[in-house]
Amino acid sequence: MLNAIPALNDNYIWLYSRDNLSVIVIDIPEISPILSFFEQNPYKITALLLTHNHNDHVAGVAEFKQYFPDVPIIGPSECAYLGLTQVVDLGEIQLDDYAIQVIPTGGHTVNHVSFFVDGHLFSGDCLFSAGCGRVFTGDYAQMFDSLQRLNALPDDTLVCAGHEYTLSNLAFAETVVSEKTAVQNQRVLVEELRKRGLPSMPTKLGLERKINPFLMANNLAEFIRLRQAKDQF
Repeated sequence: MLNAIPALNDNYIWLYSRDNLSVIVIDIPEISPILSFFEQNPYKITALLLTHNHNDHVAGVAEFKQYFPDVPIIGPSECAYLGLTQVVDLGEIQLDDYAIQVIPTGGHTVNHVSFFVDGHLFSGDCLFSAGCGRVFTGDYAQMFDSLQRLNALPDDTLVCAGHEYTLSNLAFAETVVSEKTAVQNQRVLVEELRKRGLPSMPTKLGLERKINPFLMANNLAEFIRLRQAKDQF
């Protein structure tokens, strides 16, 4: 099972389980969508994973603890103030049903992490479909390095990002990539998905390498130029 549950204006709460095993929840901007889902689908939750400390990803943590007091809450050191069960900035998380790779992906925030499990990449606000997160830290080198780590994953990796930004990202990509066919084809597909109220993700990393200008950047200077141009787009 892989579900992108809409929250707030354009966030997603991701739910993942393999072969009807327990469910991993990734980021929780608010509690109500989670409660609605689990009332109708009584799965066991094995862990809540947090990618970074921005409120639109963690605002539901306190209420989550009230409803699911025995579920481990795992995230980077910048989220420690939330009372995490386990702090992880890199390495591997061993759960009953899953081994989860923790990838350092700072730049949007200093200690942002992404989670890679069973070929699924939960990239928070680092990597989006056709885009990447704003570099709020000002550390473009850190963000560029983070994207290189993600870009090293296999082509068939399923990218599950924290926001529905795909159409605006594709609009920018179409102005900067030299080969526009893949971008244009993806825009048509995503427009149809959004008309039907469906998420534009997951997307495969192999496709992202053809439509995401930030993964195409060959060096730090090129990345900075693209990111600053997107900030003004």
